[in-house]
Amino acid sequence: MKQDMTEQESIYEKRLARHHDELRWLYMELYDNSSMFAELCDNLHGFYDERNGELKKRDLEREKHTDWYQQNDMLGMMFYIDNFAGNMAGVAKKLDYLEKSNVNYIHLMPFLDTPEGRSDGGYAVSDFRKVQERLGTMEELENLTAACRKKNINVCMDFVMNHTSEEHEWARKARQGNGEYMSRYFFFDNDSIPQMYEKTVPQVFPTTAPGNFTWLPDIGHYVMTSFYPYQWDLNYKNPRVFNEMMYNFLYLANRGIDVIRIDAVPYIWKELNTNCRNLKQVHTIVRMMRIISEIVCPGVLLLGEVVMEPEKVVPYFGTVDKPECHMLYNVTTMATTWHTVATRDVRLLKKQLDIVNGLPKEYVFLNYLRCHDDIGWGLDYTTLQSEVIDERSHKRYLNNYFQGYEGESNSRGELYNADPVTGDARFCGTTASMCGIEKAGFEQDDEAMERAIRLDVMLHAYMFMQSGIPVLYSGDEIGQVNDYTYKEVQNKMADSRYIHRGAMNWKLAENINDKTSVEGRIFHRLSELEKIRKTEKAFVCQADTWTIDTYDDSVLCIGRYYEGEKIIGIFNFSEYDKTAWINEVDGMYTDMVSGETMKASGVNIPAYSFMYLKKNAAIRSA
Repeated sequence: MKQDMTEQESIYEKRLARHHDELRWLYMELYDNSSMFAELCDNLHGFYDERNGELKKRDLEREKHTDWYQQNDMLGMMFYIDNFAGNMAGVAKKLDYLEKSNVNYIHLMPFLDTPEGRSDGGYAVSDFRKVQERLGTMEELENLTAACRKKNINVCMDFVMNHTSEEHEWARKARQGNGEYMSRYFFFDNDSIPQMYEKTVPQVFPTTAPGNFTWLPDIGHYVMTSFYPYQWDLNYKNPRVFNEMMYNFLYLANRGIDVIRIDAVPYIWKELNTNCRNLKQVHTIVRMMRIISEIVCPGVLLLGEVVMEPEKVVPYFGTVDKPECHMLYNVTTMATTWHTVATRDVRLLKKQLDIVNGLPKEYVFLNYLRCHDDIGWGLDYTTLQSEVIDERSHKRYLNNYFQGYEGESNSRGELYNADPVTGDARFCGTTASMCGIEKAGFEQDDEAMERAIRLDVMLHAYMFMQSGIPVLYSGDEIGQVNDYTYKEVQNKMADSRYIHRGAMNWKLAENINDKTSVEGRIFHRLSELEKIRKTEKAFVCQADTWTIDTYDDSVLCIGRYYEGEKIIGIFNFSEYDKTAWINEVDGMYTDMVSGETMKASGVNIPAYSFMYLKKNAAIRSA
């Protein structure tokens, strides 16, 4: 036992020695406070000591294989705990279903304690060390993560570090006039400085929560609230805020979390006369988080929520020598995918993929068709304008298309945060509803249903072909459609995002073994693709990935190559049969779904269909 403790201490000391000087330099550059740095180091040691043996063993394994998350077996699913299975104990009972869905990475949407009705979907945390009572307890969280480890399922959670709820202990004390706690936020007794901020800081929710400050008449102060009035921005210029939030971060990591999603990363440092986005101090903080995790819990990954184009989010990966986030979201490609569905034109998507494919292979993106949030049309309008496509009119077209009003659309959904002044709006809907499954089911049109399912499956096949880790939203694996019952719930009816956050329909999920049902057809086809992805090494993140000309603007082609193996994916975004003239005449290929052998040139692709073509191995002559 004593020898084991000595060995554990040696491991910690080696990690600390490797990172101490840089961590101190960054901390002192930001805060110039040696006593607070000493306190931080003492607490890092304490959290390491508290980390259980099973987690420490996992850390050691992952230190030896730092690319463990970059393999072709990673498939994620995100869900709200209550919508998926009621509570944490319920999720533990559904792990066999997740395994059957080929999922080995689950993102548990916000589950920490929040005020009822003023939580922004769980992103207004009132206690970072308490689970919402209706969802379970910290002990049940640890039980769930332990059960997931036994099945090699990684668990991701949200760490909301930009702000707290107004009901957080710090906020309550600040509201009582306690100066120490007021300094953890941004308080002003008049509007002169808030007005200066407003001149340069964009609004996050201009229609539902305009402005960046909230007046508190009970204490006669303004407080900075970038998101909603009940979410108070933390002041990271105060080293106490950084230290305490890092202690919360490590406490949660020690509950068995594998991936910590840093919410709203670009916002966490505020500076007057700037837009308070992506400032250099943000990168200092994220780099220190990465160092802290590598000292205490190196098996834990950092996932950054940065909603920008891939080439602009790249700084959040850091550098090879000084890495920051392990993974980032591929937001723009997601939005461009739906633009492609609505226009049947792959040119902008092809350009977007070329940008991503040109980035270093160490940069891992999470790819998805939709998530818990709305879809914002943050496209490359410079390129579109060169094709005489106006930004405002195009956004209007996209929103009309996905509501089913224009462009011979079969989609169904609703707008979110529509601004009548700018004409801007975001869109909400499930993948199935956006593909036409909801409309076809309502109209009982079998032909339309088959076409909608083909589009749905094709889009997933395309997502699996991208470089990075694919993530499903719970229910998409069975084609679950929009849930309009949110309109009947008082604290949800004003937020149309709940249309695609409906409860998992376990009654429909019982149909997955019936290949004649909608659910079974989608589940079976996706499962087939997921198994192909897991068994073909060309799908690893390190593979060379590129786009190939098809000489048809509605057909996308992606190539992947790794260690002598080559796969080509062809995707028809049109409702018409097409021929892809890809001119890949370097031998014969096999369709990995049908088993048919063919040349990769002049390939016929039915409407809303796809092909995975694998190059046949060269046959040596005797």
